[in-house]
This record gives sequence, C-alpha cells and structure tokens, in this order.
Amino acid sequence: MTADINKDEAFTQFLLRMGDNTLILGHRVSEWCGHAPVLEEDIALANTALDMIGQTQMWLGLAAEVQGDGKSADDLAFLRDAWDFRNVLLCEVPNGDFGRTLMRKFLFDAWHSIQLGRLMKSSDERVAAIAEKASKEVAYHLERSADTVVGLGDGTEESHRRMQESLNYLWPYVGEMFQSDAVDAEMAAAGIAPDPASLREEYDALVSRVLSDATLTIPESRFAHKGGRTGAMHTEHLGHLLTQMQWLQRAYPGAKW
Repeated sequence: MTADINKDEAFTQFLLRMGDNTLILGHRVSEWCGHAPVLEEDIALANTALDMIGQTQMWLGLAAEVQGDGKSADDLAFLRDAWDFRNVLLCEVPNGDFGRTLMRKFLFDAWHSIQLGRLMKSSDERVAAIAEKASKEVAYHLERSADTVVGLGDGTEESHRRMQESLNYLWPYVGEMFQSDAVDAEMAAAGIAPDPASLREEYDALVSRVLSDATLTIPESRFAHKGGRTGAMHTEHLGHLLTQMQWLQRAYPGAKW
C-alpha cells in the first residue's frame, strides 16, 4: 500500500481484511465438520464456522458496496485469486490437530474481540453496526476457545505437550495482526478503525492471563510472519484452500441455488 492511498481505497482494503479473515478462518474451522473428536465439538465448530461466514457476508457486502462496481459479497469471496486476499497468515495455515485448531482460534478470537470492541465506536455507522452484531458471537467464540485452551493446556501430560507445541508454532503468526500501514493510518485518521498497534497491550494482557491458567509458556521471540493482510505474500496453503472453496463458481460461473 502506498502512502498516498485515498480514503475510499483504504476503506475497501480495511473491509476486505476484516471479511477475508473471517472467510478464510471460517472455512478452516468448517473443515472439522464430521471429523471432530466428539459430537458436541463437531457441532460447536460447525456453528462457529457459520457465525464467521455470516460475518464475512456483512464485511464483504459492505466492501462491494464501497467499491461500487456492481460486485457482490459472493463475487469477492469466490472470484478473487489468492494474491487479492487480505487475511492475515494466521487464518490460512492448515488446522493441524484439534489442539492446534483451538489454539489458533483462541489467538484470533482474542484479537477479534478487542478489534470489534473498538469498531463499535467507529465513525462509520455501518461498520459500528456490523461490529455490534458480530461482537455477540465473538464473545462466545472467545469464551469457548479460551476454556478449551485452559482445559487442554492444564490437562494431561499429552494434551499439555500438544498445546505448547501448537502455541510455539502459531505464535510467530500473531504479530501480523498488529502491524500498521497506510491503510490503517487512513482509517485511524478518519475514526473508522483503530491503529492495530494500539490493540497489542490489551491483547497481551488477555492472552497472558489465559495461557497462564493453561500452564503454557508464551515464546519469547517477537518475530512475526507478514504479508497476508497487505497481499504482498501468502502461504502456499491459501491457494490449496481456494481450489476447494471456489471450485463450484469457477467450474460453473454464475451458478445459483
């Protein structure tokens, strides 16, 4: 993103970032449908994925409206290529085992809950309305993922080991959620969204409290993978995910239920 990006372009990019995060992570969570370790978790994960796809519909629907070129939320979800997506890399990496899936979900939910809390005060009424609606769902998502992380982290020797390994693997992806660029500066100046960096202190306090209860150790390294939210670089995993998610519309353009 260049420093001279205008407000409409920045607004569109911000909305794509919000919508792509929930779309891609929602798809990842949905991959557990029929495969979770117990029926209750299977249903809970499927419902969580549906919540996130519903949030995607609102964010991408508004992005299409702001773009003003006749596209729909479905067009943005199913007809863009990998390099046009703006989700953070944390959302696109493969699920791994059940523990890694819930650890990733917790690390995202913690950020998501704080972000939506700030967005409820957005100067743009449409953004504030979406944030208010989504925040009710995300409050449950965070409670559930945090409780599961604590239960597994402070559970058996095996579950603790797996959760620590999951945290070690995922932690380098956390930092990208707090990196700022010209889009964020424009949104902050307009009062539409907060500077991502301003969320880090509250995030660290929340995450540290939960992981302490889970008897897990946060890695000391502050190294952060980046490139997803700017579109500069995605992992190979996003392309594979999109071949599944977009297959129907690619094979049968314009197909409708």
